[in-house]
Amino acid sequence: MAEENNIPKVYDPAAVEKKWYAYWVEHGFFHQPVDKSRKPFSVVIPPPNITGKLHMGHALDNTLQDILVRWHRMMGDNTCWLPGYDHAGLATQIKVEEELKKKENLTRYDLGREKFLERVWQWKEEYGDRIVTQLKSLGISCDWDRQRFTMDEGLSRAVREAFVSLYEKGLIYKGTRIINWCVNCRTALSDVEVEHQDDEGHLWYVNYPIEGEAGRYLQIATSRPETIPGDTAVAVNPKDERYKDLVGKQVRLPIMDRLIPIVADEYVDLEFGTGAVKITPAHDPNDYEVGQRQKLPSLTVIGLDGKMTADAGKYEGEDRYECRKHIVQDLKDLGLLVKIEDAPHAVGHCQRCHHVVEPLISTQWFVKMKPLVKAAVECVEDGRIQFVPNRFTKTYTNWMDNIHDWCISRQIWWGHRIPVWYCDDCGKQMASRTDLTECPHCHSHNIHQDEDALDTWFSSGLWPFSTFGWPDKTDELQQFYPTSVLVTGYDIIFFWVARMITMGMEFMKEIPFKHVFIHGLVRDEQGRKMSKSLGNGIDPLEVVDKYGADTLRFMLITGNTPGNDMRFYWNRIEATRNFANKIWNASRFALMNLDGYDASAKRAPLTLADRWILSRLQHTIKDVSSFLEKFELGEAGRLIYDFIWGEVCDWYIELIKPRLYDKEHPEERSTAQFVLCRVLGDAMKLLHPYMPFITEEIWQHLPHEGESIMIAPWPVADESLMDESVESGMTVMMDAIKAIRNMRAEVNAAPGKKAPATILVEPAFRSVFEGHPEYVERLGTVDTLTLGDINDEAPENAMTAVVTGAKVYLPLKGLIDVEKEMKRLTKELDGAKKELSRIEGKLSNEGFLAKAPEAVVEKEKAKKEDVKARLTALEDQLKELQKLQ
Repeated sequence: MAEENNIPKVYDPAAVEKKWYAYWVEHGFFHQPVDKSRKPFSVVIPPPNITGKLHMGHALDNTLQDILVRWHRMMGDNTCWLPGYDHAGLATQIKVEEELKKKENLTRYDLGREKFLERVWQWKEEYGDRIVTQLKSLGISCDWDRQRFTMDEGLSRAVREAFVSLYEKGLIYKGTRIINWCVNCRTALSDVEVEHQDDEGHLWYVNYPIEGEAGRYLQIATSRPETIPGDTAVAVNPKDERYKDLVGKQVRLPIMDRLIPIVADEYVDLEFGTGAVKITPAHDPNDYEVGQRQKLPSLTVIGLDGKMTADAGKYEGEDRYECRKHIVQDLKDLGLLVKIEDAPHAVGHCQRCHHVVEPLISTQWFVKMKPLVKAAVECVEDGRIQFVPNRFTKTYTNWMDNIHDWCISRQIWWGHRIPVWYCDDCGKQMASRTDLTECPHCHSHNIHQDEDALDTWFSSGLWPFSTFGWPDKTDELQQFYPTSVLVTGYDIIFFWVARMITMGMEFMKEIPFKHVFIHGLVRDEQGRKMSKSLGNGIDPLEVVDKYGADTLRFMLITGNTPGNDMRFYWNRIEATRNFANKIWNASRFALMNLDGYDASAKRAPLTLADRWILSRLQHTIKDVSSFLEKFELGEAGRLIYDFIWGEVCDWYIELIKPRLYDKEHPEERSTAQFVLCRVLGDAMKLLHPYMPFITEEIWQHLPHEGESIMIAPWPVADESLMDESVESGMTVMMDAIKAIRNMRAEVNAAPGKKAPATILVEPAFRSVFEGHPEYVERLGTVDTLTLGDINDEAPENAMTAVVTGAKVYLPLKGLIDVEKEMKRLTKELDGAKKELSRIEGKLSNEGFLAKAPEAVVEKEKAKKEDVKARLTALEDQLKELQKLQ
């Protein structure tokens, strides 16, 4: 049943959104228990950080998911959209440390590990739900009853299980290797947490004296002079004829006065710099590999604090960049600095704090990735997992083919502590699923746990199955895993998608999701990435407050193709708000004219307009459903928009107004009401996943069955109502009406002034016009409609328009004041002539042609052609009018 009262005159998004979200939550519509009799559709939310604040990327990502989930819920699937958030180890720890410093002038070390973690949990309780609350304001229909947190008890148990299982298989190990070290955050980072960007830099060319050959040097080029004290060799390419005689000899390392060998290695690029490369195994990943091959020693000359170590000799204790200046000066003083060149180069920065990352040799925990990625690549290559768009398949497989072991230990306290214990008496190392209090080997109580925590992405890699209760075989896990689709941005394919697939194949022996639906980034109007530093970010909540959540959602999705970045335009927000108002006003009109409506009352046969809109509705349902199946959400949204605005509002409602107003013919009125209710009701259902609030409000006022549109059945196309001949006939008629309107506008005809019209029609469409001349007369402001055959003679002194299937003529006499119109056109013609004269003068001016840029000259030439075309059109119009005098 419909609500009794008519909807208010003006749509108020704030009131409507608050009301319906509370209603949905109260009635538990977001939650569905496991129902094995139904097809499952499950999605896990990419968990936002507890430190996070809603940004446009979140708004886009979650709206895409919400559309899919709302659609499948209406399709009758057993739907589960599982929400949650990530503990964000390093980011959260930094946040709490900053607060401690600011408010109490304390560090985490002042508190100690246990007390500090208590503070972090307090912070989490106070601020952790902030982003969840913000997501709700967008209308996100997650099952909040199933909300998870990466450090809640169940997920922590899953992390332990995964770690120990991999450890027992020898796939997790502790080793000393070169890693990425953030000097600012004081922790190791994985490769994907390092962002490479081109920084302004230099190449310093330095002569290394060749031992035993006075006056002969081997010249190297380096972008990091501060690492010279750590050099343990100079490498040349074995194919390089210039240095063949030097391989096996030694050079004296400048400043350090230490002999180091000259080695031959394929790594060296013959074209780069001088073709000779300094090798610093402890401070460069490529040099490290060369060092391993050549069995070179490693000297760590930059410490964890970014300061030079004792191995750096006299530079010990200096900051790395301060040391750079001193070394460059010392090289100058020794006469060994040849030259300095500007050379921008890719420098690794910490993804979290943006400081320059230092490659260092360190003892850390690693996951052996090569044995794990085989299954994770195969399931994508054989199509069990499909990337949408498909081009991202190659991005994924290429990265996986070149993957390195994953450094998973972090020198932080907030997070899952590495479940490894060391015995101080027998020296054994033990990984355990439960906390140990004694050594299982010698039974000593002198044991201690590893101080490090796991990389945050280790726990989120388990997210698609740990959230459903793994390692237990729960009903939820059996019903909802594998999940149906993962919706995420292309920027975290390596961070997250790859790890979820790897972990899913390892622990579940099954894919974690069937589709990976990739979207791009939301950029500003200039195409720039939104960022704090540029100050160009737009707060989604401010947009929601001003325009409503529906408007923001629809704007973000339409005009957007999968995988591509999109730009945020305020004028598109305004246009979408206009769409919401159009829907509101049309629905309000419909509801005002549904008085006395009875669905079971006797109805007259369907008219042409009724059959046309019902046929268009079926095609729209079919096409929208097809686009949603293919994840073409933007295209589906465009079809819904075109149908509601362009067909229902602009045409159908206008066509049926006489019947709605006519209470003397109840059967005809009842038919119009019935079709309008059906079309508007189904249109609201199609639009609901995109604009959930306004559609719920309107649907509740329309005659309906059920408690909410969000659990109403998705429309199914009825092919018996599809009628191509009706649609093509109506298209010709609508095109003819549009042609009449355009011609009237061209001559500034008074809006209410009726005029005769002649339409010559192809035989196939003649019956359409003969059966419904009133459509043309009313919507074209025509008083007398004359119909003829397409080949009949055209009337004289009439404006002409040709549309597919018909020729339209509008006699000017009687439609306009000829004298007044001639004066207007003459004035416009004079203005155009002056404009043409001005442009021609400019183009004949040699000075202008010599000084003006080519683009400006071309613009003037194009303008000249436009004005000439306008002159011709005006002259033609005047000639036509002269015939009427």
